[in-house]
This record gives sequence, structure tokens and C-alpha cells, in this order.
Amino acid sequence: MEKEMIVSSSGSDVEVALIENGRLVEIHKQKATDQFMVGDVFIGKVKRVSAPMNAAFVDIGHKKDAFLHYTDLGPRVRSLQKWYRGAASKKQKTARLGDFQMEKEIVKTGKIDEVLKRKDTVITQVLKEPISTKGPRLSCEITIPGRYIVITPFNQTVAVSKKISTTEERKRLLVLVESIRPQNFGVIVRTAAEGKGVGDLLEEIELLMAKWEEIYEAAQTAQAPAKLLSEVDKTTGLLRDLLTPDFTKIVVDDKALYESARKYVTDISGPQRAGIVQLHKSNKPIFDVNGVTKQIKSSFGKTATLPSGAYVVIEHTEAMHTIDVNSGNKMPSQNQAEAVFKVNSECAEEIARQLRLRDIGGIIVIDFIDMRDAEHRKQLLAIMRKAMKNDRAQHTVLGLSKFGLMQITRQRVRPEVKITTAEKCPTCGGTGKVNATLLLTDDIERDLNFIMESRPKAKLKLKVHPFIAAYLKRGMPSTQMKWYLKYYRWLNIVQDSDFPITTFKFYDGDDEEIKLK
Repeated sequence: MEKEMIVSSSGSDVEVALIENGRLVEIHKQKATDQFMVGDVFIGKVKRVSAPMNAAFVDIGHKKDAFLHYTDLGPRVRSLQKWYRGAASKKQKTARLGDFQMEKEIVKTGKIDEVLKRKDTVITQVLKEPISTKGPRLSCEITIPGRYIVITPFNQTVAVSKKISTTEERKRLLVLVESIRPQNFGVIVRTAAEGKGVGDLLEEIELLMAKWEEIYEAAQTAQAPAKLLSEVDKTTGLLRDLLTPDFTKIVVDDKALYESARKYVTDISGPQRAGIVQLHKSNKPIFDVNGVTKQIKSSFGKTATLPSGAYVVIEHTEAMHTIDVNSGNKMPSQNQAEAVFKVNSECAEEIARQLRLRDIGGIIVIDFIDMRDAEHRKQLLAIMRKAMKNDRAQHTVLGLSKFGLMQITRQRVRPEVKITTAEKCPTCGGTGKVNATLLLTDDIERDLNFIMESRPKAKLKLKVHPFIAAYLKRGMPSTQMKWYLKYYRWLNIVQDSDFPITTFKFYDGDDEEIKLK
């Protein structure tokens, strides 16, 4: 699989697009005003303790108090609190925990008012960003992630990723990390550590310990609410989590970000890989040049249409997200069962991409086209699970119910990505909305492809608005000529000023409209 990352910088705001095999699969936005990102560490003040909810509401500086449930305190929260009090009073002379006397762990079934009281100060980490009317969700189990490992203070556990291929390699890493980990720090070994030596892992442990030192230094003087440690920027964070040998290109339009990304790739993968980082120098927007803008326009909105003509309709409610699968108007009449399975399979792969692209979390219910064949239903479940294999968010895919419904639960850690793709209607001047004109040629070609297959010898004429006709005939080769070279049949394009700009119709040799129903 080929992967590309396109980074667009506008002032202090950054947009990152991740592309796999030419298709947009993730888009991330980081604004200068984003102050509560997942992974940020805060010192907060407890505003309220709710016994019925077994949770506390903590002021970390957001307009809404953050939510801290008892189960997110972690068993070693008393040790964390003791360490913070020592740092704030200057009695804790070092960030290191070698001589630190650990406190007794709390029980899993305890009550939060046994641990926290109103006006207590507490070190927390953002688990989920603010979503809708809810404030951030917090945890007291601090984790500091790197490329190869994650360190967890006040812990003794060493865990190795199950995705590492062989038992021998997992055992090697377990023994290696156990020998070099700092005292009273747990370590999680990530998949990227496979094949790495002691030098690489020791170097990263020191880098992560330096971040723990930052928390210690800030905790000595900070007054709640205050941020103690910021998560890295989106670009570096994605590189840290995603950079693999199959990354072929990283394009950045900002010089400072370019240097930062190039240094990171060099540090992680060596100077021979630094060349995959490229600086965008064109005056045209980086997303336009790399085809991201067009994919954004075609992928967002209520409906997502596939090349075959099938489409999915995505709806949102407070309780769940619903997705309806439709075959469109071009399903072949022969072998209906196979045709339905093909449409459902194609839509399953698109739905997996849409969930990841829009970062949809919570409960998702998908209404597939009914299938009676038990084998087809089984295969569809396997296709959906395989399509979601590259999704980094935790998720569960359940099999089809007897009503043809599939349920997916997907971890939600940040607000859903919402991008408006509709444009002002040129006829009414903005009181209505129309689909993006950038996508009109895709719609025309989708119908043209179906007509070429179903009417292989018919003469064809396309009637469109004059602006669209000029666009299709522009350039060398023009879009009209490209279609001729693709289908070996000439399409006559006729302009009609009475047509709305996004309307088009096909006619046969007898000037009869070809209606696709």
C-alpha cells in the first residue's frame, strides 16, 4: 500500500490529508485556538464530585468543566497525587521515580469521593477532546508516547504489541526493555519497535523522560488550571503514529514545517528516507495540485456516490449515525443476488473509508440491501472487517441482523470532521444550494460510462450549460477528446443557455432523451 501525506499550512492553522493508494482516507485540522488536544497534560482543580455518577468535574481552563470518571483515575492515582504535592512544595527533588515511595493502589470498585474532594488539584491528561456541548474527558493514567514505545509513570508493567509478527521478537523486546526501563516507569512497546536495537529504544526512552521532566518543572510553579505538557503538532503526531516504509511522499507547503518533517523522518528512518519529504513551491494551492480538494468535495456531504452508480446516505442523530446503502438506477437485471452482493461489498469498503475520513464515532447502524444468501452475508462481514483493519480507532463490527442491519461501534476521541461541499446556487443567488461544480464532470462521465456499455452503437449528444460546454472542450487534449480516446466514440456536446449550470442530459441519434432510471 502506498501512502502519502499532504500538509497545508494557512497562517497558524494546519490541515493534514492522508492518502492511501490514491484515495483520501483521513483529514485532520489543527487550529491555533485548539488548546485541548488528546494527550495534553493539565493541572486541574476539582469543581464538583458526583457520587451518583462516580465522577468528578474538573476545571482545566475549558469553558465546560472536564469529566473524570473513577475508572479513569487509574490504580496508581494516589502515587501521582503524592508526587505532584512533592513537586509543588519542592520536596520532590527530581522528576525521576527511583527513590519515590509508591502509595497503595486504589480498588477497581471504589468511590471517587474516597480519592478526590472539591477544590483538590489533580494532574490529568485529555482522553477525548471537547465534543458538541460536552467538555473534555480526562484520565489520571498519564502516558507519554513515542515512535517505538510509550512510557507510563508509577507503573511496573512492560507490554509488547500483539501486532509484532513473531513470538521470538516479542520476547526479545520484552527482555530488552525490561533491562533499560527507568525504575517505577512502565513501558508499552509499539509495533514500530520491531527489529530495533537497544540504542534506538534507549534513545527514545531518554527523549520521553525529558518530557516527563517538563511536566515536573511546570508542576513546581503552575497554578490550576494550567497546561503542563502539550501534545506534539498534528503533522509530527501523525508521522509518529503512521510513518512506515510504504510512505512514498510527504508534501508540505510551509518551510518551517518542511524542515521539521524532514528532520523527523531523518531521525526515525535515516537520511536515505529524507527525500520523501518535499516542499510545495507552486503558486497553486497544495490540496488542488495533489487532488485533495476534489476528493474532499466528492467525499463529504450527506451522500457519497461510488463509480458504479451505487451510493450511501449518511445521517446523524444525537443517539447514533445511520447509513443507508442504495444501488442507484443502473443495477443489471440478470443475476440479482450477485449484483446486490457486489453493490453491498463496494459500499462496505466505502463506508469504512467514510467512517475514518469523517472520524465518525459512537454507534453506527448500516442498512445494507437485503441478501438471502447466508454465504454472502458472511462474506460481507469479512469484507467490512478487512476494510476497517487500517482504522486506528478502536472499533467493533457486528454481523448482519435478520433485518439486514450491521452495527459498528467506533471510538470517538474528537469532534467529527464536517466539511460543507455545497455551493451557492448561481440562479437564486444563494437562497438555495447546489452540488459542487468541480464534481459535475464525474457525474457526467459516470452516466456516460453506463450509456456506452448499454448502447454500444448509438449516436450520442450531451446538452449542458454554455459554461460547462466550454470547460469540456477546453485544453489539449480536452475532456471531450479524452472521452473519445477512452471509449472510441465521439460525444457531440451542445450548449443550451436555458439549462441550469449543474444540469446535463444525454440524447440519442433521433434526438430522444436517454433517461437513466
